[in-house]
Amino acid sequence: MNLTAVAGFRRTAHDRVLHGWYMYDWANSAFAVTILAALFGPYLDKVVVPSGGIDIPLFGMTGLTATSLYGYALGFSALSVLLTSPVLGAIADSTAAKKRFLIFFCYLGSASSLLLFFVDAGDVWLALALFMTANFSFVSANVFYDSFLPHIAAPEMQDVVSGKGYAYGYAGGGVLFLLQLLLVQFHASIGISEVMAVRVALGSVGLWWGGFALITFSRLQEPPLPGLRPRTSVLVRDGFRRIVLTMKKIRSLRQMGIFLVAFMIYNDGIQTVIAMATIYGSEELNFDTLTLMGALLMIQFVGILGAQLFGLLAKRFGSKNMVIASLAVWTGVVVFAFFMTQPMEFWILGAVVGLVLGGSQALSRSLYSRIIPPAASAEFFGFFSVFEKFSAIWGPIAFALIRQLTGSARLSILSLVVFFIVGMIILTFVRMSEAEKEKDRLEKMLSDENLVS
Repeated sequence: MNLTAVAGFRRTAHDRVLHGWYMYDWANSAFAVTILAALFGPYLDKVVVPSGGIDIPLFGMTGLTATSLYGYALGFSALSVLLTSPVLGAIADSTAAKKRFLIFFCYLGSASSLLLFFVDAGDVWLALALFMTANFSFVSANVFYDSFLPHIAAPEMQDVVSGKGYAYGYAGGGVLFLLQLLLVQFHASIGISEVMAVRVALGSVGLWWGGFALITFSRLQEPPLPGLRPRTSVLVRDGFRRIVLTMKKIRSLRQMGIFLVAFMIYNDGIQTVIAMATIYGSEELNFDTLTLMGALLMIQFVGILGAQLFGLLAKRFGSKNMVIASLAVWTGVVVFAFFMTQPMEFWILGAVVGLVLGGSQALSRSLYSRIIPPAASAEFFGFFSVFEKFSAIWGPIAFALIRQLTGSARLSILSLVVFFIVGMIILTFVRMSEAEKEKDRLEKMLSDENLVS
């Protein structure tokens, strides 16, 4: 037997798996860029929501602006993920269903995105319902996508692999966004209105997301199930039982707990900046669509460099240290945004955000992946999603509330400084060597339980 040839075949097969995993970032980043960060917020503001806002008499709210509605929609869709993802993650781990859950939420989200094409002026509740469903599906799918990381990459490679995934995402989201930007800019040349061009751009996200995800689903293999598969009738009960057992075990994972608290706080700031940047530029600063879309397009391609650069720097300086460095930059970003008045400043800010955005997110994902047991990766990434989305509830809602009470979004953006500074301080208390020892102890406990069962 030619051992070299066998080894080469295995490397090629593994490279295909990695490429399949990267391609889901390429696919779903269309939603993150076009809908979440770029077009939906301004479209809601300029076209869908009436100029005087809307009233919700049941809750005593009057004159709700697009910014406030968008913030509340983000917050409540995040709450839905918080309530469901840990149980779904536990079920996926116990039934070898990570891939099936990923497929389900991918196509629920892509279908909801496609239907945004039909949202027109005045369709406020349809727009919010489709957006909340798509955002819920986007985040839920990412729970299962992220849970593959400890199965496809050795611990020492997870920073690089995670960073490369984000780089693919920036590239994929950027390519589609470039096409959409050209469509919006030259809409008159092909005989359609600017509103129709934006509607086509929103709907195209569903086709891009669902279409390129087929590459992922053809190459990504479900990790083997350690133990017997339970009967369908006990899946949900088993999911809740595993959540209770895991919560008991988490008490001994002190370092992971510290990390999750830090992540919950600083990620609140990151997610709010991502989600509210364009609507802030549109409503508060009155920047034109070309400025907003052009700067975001630049962020995608700068982000390719940033995600990979931070992954490489993490090998030299450590993941935790590089996350802390990125949070220091994020603090400067929101202070600069408070004083920003000119379109050129928005471009400068975009370049800085592009460098740190992918790095802070990719390294947070890989850092967490290194301190959880692979045998329960979907379950623990479900908890990761809980902390991620618990934070994402309060940032946009606080942003929306401050905007509503003060009449200006500048104080809303400045308030995010607190999230970055507090999160950075708490993160300094995480001890990675102790966290990995805690993971090894829990991995052994889970292995012993599987042998007993």
